[in-house]
Formats: sequence, structure tokens, C-alpha cells
Amino acid sequence: MTEKTAAVVIGAGVVGLACARALALRGIETIILEANDAIGLESSSRNSEVIHAGLYYPAGSLKARLCVAGNRQLYEFCAAHNVAHRRCGKLIVATAPEQEEKLAALKSQSAQNGVTDLKPLSAAQLATLEPALRATSALLSPATGIIDSHGLMLALQGEAEAHGAALALKSPLLRGEARGTGFLLEVGGEAPMQLETELLINSAGLHAARLAASLAGLDARHVPALHYARGNYYALAGRAPFTHLVYPLPEPGGLGVHLTLDLGGQARFGPDVEWVDALDYTVDPRRADAFYAAVRKYWPQLADGALQPAYSGIRPKLAGPGAPAADFLVQSPATHGVPGLINLFGIESPGLTSCLALADHVCGELGI
Repeated sequence: MTEKTAAVVIGAGVVGLACARALALRGIETIILEANDAIGLESSSRNSEVIHAGLYYPAGSLKARLCVAGNRQLYEFCAAHNVAHRRCGKLIVATAPEQEEKLAALKSQSAQNGVTDLKPLSAAQLATLEPALRATSALLSPATGIIDSHGLMLALQGEAEAHGAALALKSPLLRGEARGTGFLLEVGGEAPMQLETELLINSAGLHAARLAASLAGLDARHVPALHYARGNYYALAGRAPFTHLVYPLPEPGGLGVHLTLDLGGQARFGPDVEWVDALDYTVDPRRADAFYAAVRKYWPQLADGALQPAYSGIRPKLAGPGAPAADFLVQSPATHGVPGLINLFGIESPGLTSCLALADHVCGELGI
């Protein structure tokens, strides 16, 4: 038997759930297909849980536009839906005089993105604000915060379901076919089914390219290669003497080994950038050696043996090792020529921050 629905979202991570919510709020009957046995088990739950301000991305890029808009939307959503979060602020630090120019360039880049609340701090001001921090200067980003990512996903799921969306767990998409005015999908799992849908949102994250390649009717030249970048995190034994997040200046492939805090005050460091070929979340304790060196540039008092392997996450990157960072790719019918299909490729950081704005953008691309 074939079931019919107006829209199918593949992937119940934070972006997929936000897209399902946006569709449901617009009165569109929506089914969310998730291969795992729970929501948000991959990139959405294996990250820094930071609400970013939109500082780093090229002006006019989707990452810049959607992060800045998403930051405002996310704080409003959290307040309205009682999602645990804290606007703790972030310090981006220069640890040597030769980095001062890069810090100034970052402030200029941020202003181009519409972020105008960055506050420059001198070494003396930093010593008052965070006495344990060693830096020659810093930028304070007051709009940066932390969030309970699982609480956010539950709230998105709840509102989507309240407006008619349905979540199907353990329901992997096996294959699909574009049929001009819609799609025929074959869904596996414990209760296999066929689905007919008018709209299809591929928000499968790490699996988005593979699923796009399995869709008959989509030209293979529109399916990019995704590169897996594993980011390892290490937890601090004991409490950290910081009240703000602390970030070094960005490095190739990421934002550097930064210090983040969870809502309980526990500190963790990461992620680093480790290019991998498979979805393996093992954290190698030996990588901690590089963490000590990186962290001690801004926190010299970090004690030997204080870092414990915590977890890792994997980012689906469109740019591989040594290549310039790539933008989000929201691939619409205007690009690939398949009516009703949106492919979301390379949705890594700042995907969590951008999720609500990204969902609105997807709806806009579909003209709904």
C-alpha cells in the first residue's frame, strides 16, 4: 500500500526538525523519516552546543546571513518554548602581538555581516574579566551563548507534531524516484512502506549526498562529494575558572580548539579537525597532547592530566583538506531542475544556530 503526504523531510536532526516545523506551521502535511531509533543522534548531538553570532563567514554568504538571522530567532524560540540556554558571551583572543591584525580583521568582517556589538578588550580589561586568561587582547561577543541542543530538538519536534507533522523513527529511505509532479519513496525498517509526496527535503546531514545519489531523476552532476571532518572533544576534570566561552582565532578547517561550557558549568575543549573516511566516533586519547599545547596558549595553568576524552562529532564538509571553507549548499529546483526537491549539503557549523532561518529559507526556495 502506498501512503500519500504533501511533504517528506529526511533526517530528524535539528535542521530537519526545524524544516518539518516550518512546513507544518504553513499547513503542509509532513512526515519526517529518521533512520535511527531517536532524533538527533548524529551531528546535532555531537557538537559544541553554541549559539553563534555570525562573526566568521564571508559577507553575503548563506552561513553569514542565516547565522545572524538564526541567532535572533533561536533566542526568541528558546524563551518562548522554555528551552534551556544562556547568553554567556564569548571571547575571541589574540595570544601574541602578531595576531592583533587578524583580530581587527575579524571585527571588520563581523560588521559586514551585521554583527555590530563586538567589544574590543585590552589585556588589562581581560585580566579583570577573566583573570586566568592569558591574551594580549580580545573581542567580546555578547550575542554568543550556549544551548541544550536536545531540548531544542524536542521543542521543534513538539511544535511540528502539534501542527500535524508525523515522525517515523527507524525508517531509512532505501531509494526514491522523481516523477515530475512528486516523488515515490521506498522506506525500509520494521514497517516498510511506500510514500508518495509532492515535496522532498533532503536534510540527512552526513548521508545527504548518498541519499541524493539514490534518487532516480536527479542528475548525478548535482551530487557533491562530502568530506568527513571529525572533531574530538575533551572534558576538563574539575571546574574551569572562566565564565565566558574562549576561542582562539580560527584555523584551517575549524574555529580552533576552544573552551566551551555546558549549562551545568562543566568545561570542555574542542573540536580539533581530523579528516576521516568513515563514521567512527572513537576519541584517541593520544590526541590530547596537541590539545594541551593549544589550550595553554591562552590558559597556561591547565594542569597535566586534566583533560579526559569526552566525545567526538563528524561534520559533513563540502571542502576537503587544504581547500577554502565552503558555504552551505541549499540546492533547489532552480539548480537541479527537479520540482519540489531541496537538497541540503554541507550543513555543518553554524547549522544549529541557523536552523530556524535555514528552515524559512528552504520554504522560500519552494515558494511556500
